[in-house]
Amino acid sequence: MWQVRFHGRGGQGVVTAAELLAMAAFTDGKYAQAFPSFGSERMGAPVMAFCRIDDKPIRTRDAVTRPDVVIVQDATLLHQVDLFAGLEPRGFVLINSTQSLNALHLKEFLSTLPVGHVCAFPASDLGLKYLKRPLANAPLLGGFAALTGLIRLASVESAIRQRFPGAIGEANAAAAREAYEQVTSSVMEAQGVPQR
Repeated sequence: MWQVRFHGRGGQGVVTAAELLAMAAFTDGKYAQAFPSFGSERMGAPVMAFCRIDDKPIRTRDAVTRPDVVIVQDATLLHQVDLFAGLEPRGFVLINSTQSLNALHLKEFLSTLPVGHVCAFPASDLGLKYLKRPLANAPLLGGFAALTGLIRLASVESAIRQRFPGAIGEANAAAAREAYEQVTSSVMEAQGVPQR
C-alpha cells in the first residue's frame, strides 16, 4: 500500500489534492481513500490531508504516520512543523518552491533518500500561469505522477476534468501536464540520464 501525506495551509486546496489523487487512482483501477486532518479550521492554518492507494481494498482509516510520499504544498511550513516525520527510507518528497533544496536547507537531510526521489519545483507558478491564481494542487499531482510512476498522467487529467469541467478543468490539466514534464526532467537530471 502507498501512503501519501499532504501538507499545506487552509484554503490552498490540500484536501482537494488528496481527493483528486484518490480519483486518479480509481481511474487506474486501484483502490484509494482520501481524508483530511484539520487543526484549527481557519484560512491559513496548517492542514494535512492523506491518501492511500493499493491494489486491494483498504481497511485502515487512521492518519498516515509512515508516509511513502510527502507532498509539501506550502514551503513556509518546512521549518515550523516536522513534515518528514515517519517518512519511509525509500520514500519520495515533492515540494512546491521556487528555491533549490540547498536554499531550503534540506539537501543534506533529504540526501538519505534514493536519487531521484526528491524534487522541488514552482507548482504555484504553474497555477499562476494557467489559472491566473497561485494554485499548486493540480501541478503537484502531475509532479506526483512523474516522481513516483504510481499513477498515469492521463488519470490525473481525467480526475481534474471530472472535478472541474470546462475551461477551469482544462487549465488545471495543462498545469498538471507541464508539472509532469518539469519533474520528469528534474528526476532524469538527478539520475544522470541524458536528455534530448
